[in-house]
Amino acid sequence: MAKIKITFPDGNSKEYDSGVTGLQIAEEISKGLAREALAVEVNGEVWDLNRKISSDAALKKIEERMVEFSAKNVPYVREERKWEDAATYFKEKKDPYKLELLEELKGQQITFYHSGDFTDLCYGPHLATTAPIKAIKLLSVAGAYWRGSEKNKMLQRIYGVTFPNSKELDEHLFRLEEAKRRDHRKLGQELEIFLLTPAVGGGLPLWMPKGTIIRENLVDFLRIEQKKRGYDFVMTPHIANLDLYKTSGHYPYYKDSQFPPILMPDGEQYMLKPMNCPHHHQIYLAKPRSYRDLPVRLAEFGTVYRYEQSGEMNGLIRVRGFTQDDAHIYCAHDQLKHEIMSTVELTQLVFKTFGMEVKIRLSYRDDKNVEKYGGDAAFWEQAQREIKEVADEMKLDYFIGVGEASFYGPKIDFMVKDALGRTWQLGTVQVDYVMPERFQLEYTASDGKKHRPVIIHRAPFGSLERFIGILIEHFAGEFPLWLAPVQAAVLPITDQYAEYAKQVLEQLKEGGIRAEFDDRNEKIGYKIRDWELKKVPYMLVVGEKEKSGNTVSVRQHKKGDLGAMSREAFIANITDLVQRKSLTL
Repeated sequence: MAKIKITFPDGNSKEYDSGVTGLQIAEEISKGLAREALAVEVNGEVWDLNRKISSDAALKKIEERMVEFSAKNVPYVREERKWEDAATYFKEKKDPYKLELLEELKGQQITFYHSGDFTDLCYGPHLATTAPIKAIKLLSVAGAYWRGSEKNKMLQRIYGVTFPNSKELDEHLFRLEEAKRRDHRKLGQELEIFLLTPAVGGGLPLWMPKGTIIRENLVDFLRIEQKKRGYDFVMTPHIANLDLYKTSGHYPYYKDSQFPPILMPDGEQYMLKPMNCPHHHQIYLAKPRSYRDLPVRLAEFGTVYRYEQSGEMNGLIRVRGFTQDDAHIYCAHDQLKHEIMSTVELTQLVFKTFGMEVKIRLSYRDDKNVEKYGGDAAFWEQAQREIKEVADEMKLDYFIGVGEASFYGPKIDFMVKDALGRTWQLGTVQVDYVMPERFQLEYTASDGKKHRPVIIHRAPFGSLERFIGILIEHFAGEFPLWLAPVQAAVLPITDQYAEYAKQVLEQLKEGGIRAEFDDRNEKIGYKIRDWELKKVPYMLVVGEKEKSGNTVSVRQHKKGDLGAMSREAFIANITDLVQRKSLTL
């Protein structure tokens, strides 16, 4: 039971008696926000919408009403209306937001859903009734620009979850808490991996020394694997003439997500590089190509730039400047399947190295929305058929995602599951018949005639920034030994053993181990706790016994004391683990 009063800037107010449902509250709050309501009162308590709904008590009240409403087993009723009827309905409700959405659906059949007294636009589907909703938790409140644009009004978004029982809700809440503990933004700062500062600009991360070690190890790992597979490495500039991206189609297709062109005094226009592809195509065009030259495999760890909205950026996961482990393979048609298989195998190796479960999506064009895509439909059909044949021959576990293709070709996308069970789309392999036409790419075949190559775009990591952000959360900052910025810390019990500790440190470094020396004037227990918090895999404690026996006392992160070990044995053991890229210590 509740009394609801909504007050508007013109002084008018609207009141409900105590029989109001939770969804009516939500509806009126939404309407109030749309009309810039001053406040909503629930049982005399004012929810000031200028200050936003922020208290746990306010969320709890909404939550209780939702539980009350769901228990009534209210059906969700689907209704189709003509566009004109739908527009009339929301004009009468004075809902400019729904009317704006309807403008983009003009002439289409419109789907409504009704639940009790609440009606909304929705594609559906829904549950049949509210009955299965047994456990509800409202989690947080955040400001959100209407339709994600900072040019629009700031609205309020309430986040919540529902489950059919309390057990599943509790498990979900536990995972949320674990996600907070693993948050890469928090750990990235604590472990001195990366820095985001307004002095540099939003979405432009600075890599600190420890983060740079992680990044360079990832780059070295993939560079070695690519060299084994015949890739040549190239480097391209961070800026190029705008006409290059007009030719590729990146500028008209992705104009809204790119930094604006830079106008030079002579009238030329340049743009920060949004993609590496057009640059690599120029390298391919630099000289005549024969079928004997193919495949040409060009790889680059190239930094690109996208203008993400300020409200959409998220640590390393979504940034404005990021480095792709990009490569483009230019091959003949009879080489295509083999090259796709090779790129899939490389991408699988990457995720296997990190112990991440992978599911594969074949991303196809949406034939109902062809204006989103470039190129001839026949090319698309051929490319989609070819990636499916490869997936079947390799016995990949895949599903098909219609509408998930890039604008120039279908893809094999790698959907990676992290330690919390969350799915991320990371690596991708794309088949492209469009760019060879746009850039007039050719090679001379054995018949002496000019032919178009096929291009494979591939990036196992996707973006180094995003991949490292996900790794931080996947490993909770406890990186595998080969990636750990500091692999061992040498801790003398007192200053008396500092010289011996330095000898140990030098021997570790000579053996290629990343080690640090802790000469702080602190008790050994304090040092051990501090290095545990820093998530360093090994601590080597040295005192009189270790000095006399030319040994080290080994402590392992989370496992504690492993006992004494000769310096040589420890180095041999740790070197073996690093070379094998072992996930366990």
